Amino acid sequence: MDTDTGTAAPAAAGLNEVTTELDRAHVFHSWSAQGALKPLVIAGGLGCRVWDHDGRSYLDFSSQLVNVNIGHQHPAVIRGIIEQAKLLTTIAPSTANLARGEAARRIVDRAPAGFNKIFFTNGGADANENAIRMARLHTGRDTVLSTYRSYHGNTGAAIVATGDWRRIPNEYARGHVHFFGPYLYRSEFWATTPEQETERALHHLERVIQSEGATSIAAVLLESIPGTAGVLMPPPGYLAGVRALCDRYGIMLILDEVMAGFGRTGRWFAFEGSGVVPDLITFAKGVNSGYVPVGGVIISDPIAADFDETVFPGGLTYSGHPLAMASIVAALDAMAEEGIVENAARIGTEAIGPGLAALAAKHPIIGEVRGEGVFWAIELVADPVTREPVSPAVMGRIKTELLARNLLPFIMENRIHVVPPCVVTDSEVAEALAIYDEVLSLDLAG
Repeated sequence: MDTDTGTAAPAAAGLNEVTTELDRAHVFHSWSAQGALKPLVIAGGLGCRVWDHDGRSYLDFSSQLVNVNIGHQHPAVIRGIIEQAKLLTTIAPSTANLARGEAARRIVDRAPAGFNKIFFTNGGADANENAIRMARLHTGRDTVLSTYRSYHGNTGAAIVATGDWRRIPNEYARGHVHFFGPYLYRSEFWATTPEQETERALHHLERVIQSEGATSIAAVLLESIPGTAGVLMPPPGYLAGVRALCDRYGIMLILDEVMAGFGRTGRWFAFEGSGVVPDLITFAKGVNSGYVPVGGVIISDPIAADFDETVFPGGLTYSGHPLAMASIVAALDAMAEEGIVENAARIGTEAIGPGLAALAAKHPIIGEVRGEGVFWAIELVADPVTREPVSPAVMGRIKTELLARNLLPFIMENRIHVVPPCVVTDSEVAEALAIYDEVLSLDLAG
């Protein structure tokens, strides 16, 4: 791709085929049966677009795994990584390093008051692992409560804290209990209003706390906005109610901001505006848009103080890796200087939200649209009255048709997640909306 004109570069003969052959011969893919895989070849990217070796370009409305918040190949982030690589490529986590300190300071500056320490990890899963460890050590308790509609990562405790099907073959960690969070469109509580959903979901959670034994519970672990589970916007008062229950029973509140944080909702953190301050905050993805693997835990002062004189029993070889730290510094500075978080807020209010509402009014297959910023879901139903989800076959057809129109989608269950980079423009949103409209107008059952 020519970075000046935005046009595809001349084709590199045969590289798509070579890439595919190497992948099939040697690469083992996550969450997949390997034999039937035909992964899309991606050779390069810029902003909200990616392309293959033949020059075919796709509008990326998946942000890959909802992590490329700053867009592909942002020059400031690439420059930051290169400059750090020239200076120092790696160093042990037990050392002090300027890039690490600067990255930590920038994250702390955006956290609530009373958070002054960052524990860096390799990604979101081990961020949640270590937050769970800290909560257990701080409270002297064992049990962690999390929702059924959730995803927290694919390591020992994180995958068992996850509520969806992926935990079932991986039930090796102890002390995890699940409960139902709010989801008014498919309410587990027979609620008909957001207020009822909040009240009844909180009653359910309190009964789970009481039934499990409050003095055994170390933490409630929640995604501020469950992402992979469907961009499930918490109804008014829910997060505040969870905070109040945690305070009442001496339980730590961990908010997982791995997907929702650093601009995705049009705010630095998704929980901002809820009036809630958690005890631990986990992050990854958008903090540097995945340019180098990284994650971490933002630790409240009382929990951090536990380890002033006591050894913290956790560590990672690449904790605070200099290249990752440089990418955080560059990404957060660029996001602030270029108004990228503000753009995400504006584009959600002015372009994506109204556009999706118009599609919902036009297409009966759309049961609900929900979200904010650049974090939205279109829930598709076979029957708008019974709200029966469309079949996997229909979703497969939708994915095929979107790709055929050069839109790279994020598909989960019966939903299209509309999750472009935070730098997306009005014209790119209009382009994507037109493609969604065209595909949803097809005879998808045929």
